[in-house]
Amino acid sequence: MYKTKDPFNTSQITLSKSAVRQNVKFIKKQIGEKVRLSAVVKGNAYGHGIEQMVKIFEKNGVNHLSVFSAHEAWRACQVKEEETTVMIMGWIHDEQISWAIENQVQFYVFDIDRLKETINRAKKIGQKAIIHLEIETGMNRTGLEEKFFPKAIELIKKNQEHLIFEGLCTHYAGAESISNYLRIKDQINLFHQYAEHFEKNGLTPNVKHTACSAAVIAYPETHMDMVRVGILLYGFWPSRETFIHHKKSNGYDGNGKERSRDPLKRVITWKSRVMALKNLPMGEFVGYGTSYQAPKNMKIATVPVGYAYGFSRSLSNQGRVIVNGQRVAVIGIVNMNLLIINISEAKNVKRDDEVIMIGSQGKVKITVASFGEMSNQLNYELLSRIPMDIPREVVD
Repeated sequence: MYKTKDPFNTSQITLSKSAVRQNVKFIKKQIGEKVRLSAVVKGNAYGHGIEQMVKIFEKNGVNHLSVFSAHEAWRACQVKEEETTVMIMGWIHDEQISWAIENQVQFYVFDIDRLKETINRAKKIGQKAIIHLEIETGMNRTGLEEKFFPKAIELIKKNQEHLIFEGLCTHYAGAESISNYLRIKDQINLFHQYAEHFEKNGLTPNVKHTACSAAVIAYPETHMDMVRVGILLYGFWPSRETFIHHKKSNGYDGNGKERSRDPLKRVITWKSRVMALKNLPMGEFVGYGTSYQAPKNMKIATVPVGYAYGFSRSLSNQGRVIVNGQRVAVIGIVNMNLLIINISEAKNVKRDDEVIMIGSQGKVKITVASFGEMSNQLNYELLSRIPMDIPREVVD
């Protein structure tokens, strides 16, 4: 039977504290005691919920948070402990820079105009801005290009009473894929060259940081002073290649089971309930259109979750959910608010029975990774699509 503290919602998310504890322990083992761990909580903490995850991370000794935008930083600041650091890696409007300075929120600077604006606002406020200079090494997205280094160095050195040069950083262009190996290696080498250039010109940052989740595993030389870890903390691998790399680098030879086990634990469980049951005669079509025709007499059930809730329409006739400890197929087109499942082989399914979209029931599991394989979407995309208004409960 489906149980919830919020009977008005059609689905519910639970977040496991013990899973976070295990994942943090695993990552700290990879990076060692001297490297700081920044928990990436962008994209509503990868769909898990910023407000909930900030608290869980803090209780597990993680007191540095990386977000994408000023809005995400504001949300984190509403619930974080005073000593926890928040760093904006992306969007911050000129008007929000003053708020960031006043609240000691750190942020990336990746062009000269933003650097000048930051200096001007810090002067007006009378408080130092804490900046991380993001430099271009080959991602070609954001990042200060080499030709602008002299001007940036000049401005920072002239305005040290208004700036704290906290970090020098970059981002790798696909560290999760072996196909990008040479490109990533070039980026690593270029970053070290650029860092040396800044130091020779009298600017040494407090921290150098470049590693994302995939780089933490596949490129240990990128750990430096701090790592920015997202997807691993939530119990998911950036890619299958990253997991295989971890296994091989830890002595797994392809035989045996013990060392091949996943050291990560999924934090999220997403569940709903059976809304209605129906007997479907052979030859009838299911839902909109003619994408699924019953090959025999079937028993089907509807679940009150659809693409408006983050269950992708691309999972039509492909997705799987768990009901009564059995994995069953999604049939027909995923609707905005409903999906239909084939329960012909499932035993004793009743209205209000629990349905697992992500998570486990007994020994049966449905992971976001399997969703990705079914719909050609990444873990990141599927998780971040889960709406913010689905109630989230922290457990164990």
